[in-house]
Amino acid sequence: MDFASLKAKAKQLKSEVYALYLASKDPRTPWYAKVLAVLIIGYALSPIDLIPDFIPVLGYLDDLIIVPAGIVLLLKMIPKEVMEECREMARSLSEQKKPKNWTAGLVVVLIWVLGIYVMVKIVW
Repeated sequence: MDFASLKAKAKQLKSEVYALYLASKDPRTPWYAKVLAVLIIGYALSPIDLIPDFIPVLGYLDDLIIVPAGIVLLLKMIPKEVMEECREMARSLSEQKKPKNWTAGLVVVLIWVLGIYVMVKIVW
């Protein structure tokens, strides 16, 4: 698998996740699908895992099984017409030129620099 195909897969995955987000906001999506979407996104972004990542192999295995299985289940819960509309909306929004927020980027960089500075001061 070459870099171009990996990049295309990543872009497709990003678009699909955004489509799921849009679908979770759609009023035609059942409430239980919305709850599952929150749980899946919360688990994926949470620093707390069922099996800690420092445990060899098993630590990452839960992320490789639970999150994709939840996404597959979520796709089955959301009506097909809602998902198709949301996929189309996600594709059209991803093709638009998005404005860059330099202020937010600067804040993130400053937080990292401050964190590195504090770590160096603690160590020395």
